[in-house]
Amino acid sequence: MFAGLSLLSRVRRVAGVVCALSVLTVTSGVHAAPAAPLYPGEEALYAKAADEGLVVSFDTGPEWANWKALFAEFRKRYPKVEITYNDIGSAATVVALDKSRRRPQADTAYYFAASALDAVNKDVVAPFKPLNFDKLPPVFRERDGRWFTVHSLNIALLVNRKLVKDVPQGWADLLKPEYRNSVVYLDPRSTGQGQVAVFAAAYAFGGSVDNPKPGADFFGKLREAGNVMRVEGTTPYAKFVKGEIPILIGYENDGLKAKYADGMGDAVEVVIPKEATVSAPYAMSLVKDGPNANAARLWLNLVMSDVGQALFAQGYVRPAVPDVQLSADIRAKMPDVPQMHPLDVVKAAAKKAEVDQLWAQAALAK
Repeated sequence: MFAGLSLLSRVRRVAGVVCALSVLTVTSGVHAAPAAPLYPGEEALYAKAADEGLVVSFDTGPEWANWKALFAEFRKRYPKVEITYNDIGSAATVVALDKSRRRPQADTAYYFAASALDAVNKDVVAPFKPLNFDKLPPVFRERDGRWFTVHSLNIALLVNRKLVKDVPQGWADLLKPEYRNSVVYLDPRSTGQGQVAVFAAAYAFGGSVDNPKPGADFFGKLREAGNVMRVEGTTPYAKFVKGEIPILIGYENDGLKAKYADGMGDAVEVVIPKEATVSAPYAMSLVKDGPNANAARLWLNLVMSDVGQALFAQGYVRPAVPDVQLSADIRAKMPDVPQMHPLDVVKAAAKKAEVDQLWAQAALAK
């Protein structure tokens, strides 16, 4: 989602960002609270939001993470509130918030949680604890609610069964001779996904977010075994779907999307490594001094409700709120992952330079 375009090109796309906002709906009608309220006080908040009549949601592109279904749910429940969005990328969202701080245009912001840290440091987001906030793991939320995780992505092995005879079940399996010149992954120096993969491998071999060296060492061993096909600087999802990559160390949701939405079907096996994986948080925030504060809170509460969280799962990303009820079909596609470690992005951000150096020494022999 946030990989691919440079920050500069994204910021250029943001020029006149409010004018470029895509309007999802303008629905008139009699104001009424939903028939089945999601929480106490919802009706009163909706009345205030209806007076504002608009919520501006930054970086929630409808084709990513099933935002389209969340938009539809919002307009069904709250027909007196229009919702608009853009899709500009995590880093560019923070830049846009910072540039418009004197006259904010956005009401909410969505981003990879590392960018949420930047938004807090730039003081462009405000405290707000939405529905289910207290159920989140502590590392998936800022203490005062300046950001909170809305869904996560797990590191997985995406395997093309047409190219791979025996499907690997974990990190150690990838070192076997049968996977020579078969593994592709993202460069941790330039991609968030690559960083997360190093932490996932670290947990698998006795390390942690505090000790990433075992993860970097694993990628060194993978190179020494001759099993690395290449290291990519941007997401190679399209190449995987085209059948050009035997094994991709990537995000679970890309594998599920390839399998169930983009035509690969049973050719894809999505494997959560048996030793360990890491869950990367994607977060939202209430924008400081945003023009439609009540509508923003209404939107954020829906996103964090059990209803909103279940809709994320339908888009193949993991709900952030534990124990959300999912259909049997979705649960079968995304079973429980006891070996998952929620990523502490504060610690991970502090370790980035160390990860870059350790990985380069091990994987590039520098």
